[in-house]
Amino acid sequence: MHTVRRPLHSGWRVRAGSGPVPDAVAAGITGGTDAAGGAGQGIPAVVPGVVHLDLMRAGLIPDPYLDDNESALNWIGLVDWTYETAFALRADELAAASVHDLVFDGLDTVATVSLNDTVIAEVANQHRGYRFDVTRLLREGENRLVVAFRSPVKYADAQSLALGARPRPYPTPFDAIRKSACSFGWDWGIATSTSGIWRPVRLESWSVARLDEVRVRAEADGPGGFVVADVAVANAPGVIEAPPLLVSVAVAGPGLQETPSAVVEVVGGRARVRLDLRNAERWWPAGYGDQPLYVVDVRLHSDEVIDATHRTVGFRDLRWNTETDADGTPFQLIVNDQPVFVKGANWIPDDAFPVRVDRARYRQRLEQARTAGLNLIRVWGGGIYEADAFYELCDELGLLTWQDFLFACSAYAEEEPLRSEVAAEARENIVRLAHHASLCLLTGNNENLWGYEDWGWKLRLDGKTWGAYYYHELFPSLIEELAPHVPYAPGSPFSPGGEHPNDERHGTMHVWDLWNQKDWPHYRDIAPRFVAEFGWQGPPAWSTLTRAISDDPLTPESPGMIVHQKAIDGNVKLTDGLVRHFRVPGDMETWHWAMQLNQAAAISCALEHYRSHAPRTAGAVVWQLNDCWPVTSWAAIDGDGREKPLFHAIRNAFAPRVVTVQPRSDGLSAVIGNDTDDEWQGRLDFELRGFDGSVRRRAFAAVAVAPRSSETVEVPDGLAEATDAASELLIAELSGVRGLWYFAEPRDSALADPQLEVEVSVEEGGFAVTVTAGATLVRDVTLLIDKVDPAASVDSGLVTLLPGESWTFHVSGVDSLDAAAVRDPRVLRSANQLVVAA
Repeated sequence: MHTVRRPLHSGWRVRAGSGPVPDAVAAGITGGTDAAGGAGQGIPAVVPGVVHLDLMRAGLIPDPYLDDNESALNWIGLVDWTYETAFALRADELAAASVHDLVFDGLDTVATVSLNDTVIAEVANQHRGYRFDVTRLLREGENRLVVAFRSPVKYADAQSLALGARPRPYPTPFDAIRKSACSFGWDWGIATSTSGIWRPVRLESWSVARLDEVRVRAEADGPGGFVVADVAVANAPGVIEAPPLLVSVAVAGPGLQETPSAVVEVVGGRARVRLDLRNAERWWPAGYGDQPLYVVDVRLHSDEVIDATHRTVGFRDLRWNTETDADGTPFQLIVNDQPVFVKGANWIPDDAFPVRVDRARYRQRLEQARTAGLNLIRVWGGGIYEADAFYELCDELGLLTWQDFLFACSAYAEEEPLRSEVAAEARENIVRLAHHASLCLLTGNNENLWGYEDWGWKLRLDGKTWGAYYYHELFPSLIEELAPHVPYAPGSPFSPGGEHPNDERHGTMHVWDLWNQKDWPHYRDIAPRFVAEFGWQGPPAWSTLTRAISDDPLTPESPGMIVHQKAIDGNVKLTDGLVRHFRVPGDMETWHWAMQLNQAAAISCALEHYRSHAPRTAGAVVWQLNDCWPVTSWAAIDGDGREKPLFHAIRNAFAPRVVTVQPRSDGLSAVIGNDTDDEWQGRLDFELRGFDGSVRRRAFAAVAVAPRSSETVEVPDGLAEATDAASELLIAELSGVRGLWYFAEPRDSALADPQLEVEVSVEEGGFAVTVTAGATLVRDVTLLIDKVDPAASVDSGLVTLLPGESWTFHVSGVDSLDAAAVRDPRVLRSANQLVVAA
């Protein structure tokens, strides 16, 4: 009687239907062979997967990520694609269950599903799953399953006409189809317009009853906590007499001397179980404590266990403080009564073909995020609801998860068929995600409230719906019904009191006028209550860039570089953002380093400024953590998974203890940030030094910084101004942690040729590279170690050395490392090189 789940992932083939298929590709598809080796239509398909990957495996298309293959492959999104497989069932397998359901966890996107030549569904939503009762259609022997996809581009165009065109930032009407918005391209993303069975598919066979919807929440309560499980049960049709149905729930985890459990009867298809735990260890965000997790086992019983599932939970109290104060409206995260300064980054799909992102890749990327000092990941609304493994790993690593509903930068119709589809996908994903300890916020959309106010939408909409019903009515009501313990905000940015949605004094803010219009020191002009997006562009790692682009010569404006720069006037903005700080280099490798360094400097400026205004500014979420392909973008980790200098800038700024020098209205101040549980006290040393290392003036102050707080100390008279701005810097140092202030832009300074000595030694796990400065200051020393070996990685970067000082970089991922290779000035980079070369 137990539920049997049979994966249907083998034997699939895909073939092209109508659409502009090139002759050579069409010949390759129709010339394929069937499973028995005979002639037949189609090519082998991997499920879960998408058609691009199948065509690549068959050798029919090149890698879309290379050169300008993107434009050469645009035809794929204009073609109808049909997936087909067959599976066999024995008579006893058919008879062993009274119900057989065909279950798709995800279809991308517009498809007709047929079984044994009978249409069972027409679907059009990538963001939800589907279950179909196919009991009467199955037969002994071979069963033929067909999923026929329509062109997503043509469907979106047709739906835009049917629903009425609405404002959006890109040509393809991604707002008219429930599909990942960025799959049609973004200002950092390739346009793929994929089709395919992108998540698992299976046949579920069951009798009597099965678990239909299982909602579990865990809440802290005093020294313990409680778990509530709400269970909906689906009964098999036609069952007249059956044993009573029971639901059992048990909890296991750290610190429990016994396993709390209970059994209740199912009444009216539903059951609720509450379990109280006398002791339950608290779950904390990264940097604030441990992440103990508990397994909640849920089972459905008749005469025996007939279905089962489990949820992993953590016990914590979590809320956002939005009570109006003298400065406006805060957006302050509080976990277990502890205010948390949010150190976050925005997340986009980690691959333009998300099916390639497995648990190991999620782990790699999220461990990188934790290494960078992050405690929050915001899943942006133009992508996807990530796979379960993403949220499970966030629970494990203490990375708070802010999940947008999937609406971004566009007005969305509230009419059918979108209205019902949005309700279905929202319900499914609220239920799927709400138990996670890491889930700290659900948000209605990305920038749509802002767009409605400021981007000319009201005029162009001319009275049409734009999504307000979803953000202000549907989502709040579903959360209240399904997950009242999960905080919700109607959008990002958002002002809780009804003020302008992007008001720096209220709620969350997105800061984009810097990148688009101003120089990056202007980040210091405002002190928002919470910054949910801000960013600066830079190219990917050199080995990533040269793997993806084969231009000869490779220049900032060569054809492949332009293809892999998606931002409007992106290279112009890169140049405008650089020239106030450095001259634009004349050779490509130095240009690449200059733009990477300037990206890191911009975000360092912003993060240090925002953190210095804590707790008024309660968090900063950088745009963006990751990339989905090799591209010049705002990411800290590029499309090949390599960490850019920006990654080290984020890690430095988000360190548990920092000292920064900040301009204030009355001069310069040192701001000491202590994001630890221990008091930080000692002597704060101020030194005005020359680039030659000489101390021009010195002062000190005794400081004691309470746990999880900051202190501001005014720079003493005589040190806040330089005698020779071009060759002096101010240092504020506490317990070996430094903050630096320069009195002139690098291009106007006296930075000299870097005189660096390099020693390489073997250590456990890799190599220690010790770099020592000679007779002059060297700014922002960084190893572009991928130039030595694309597999190599380094643990730190952007290190400034006074004369005679050393720093040890730790390199991993390689079996050997030559000091001469590391010493190469194309590898051992610094800001000095950009000044001396100019």
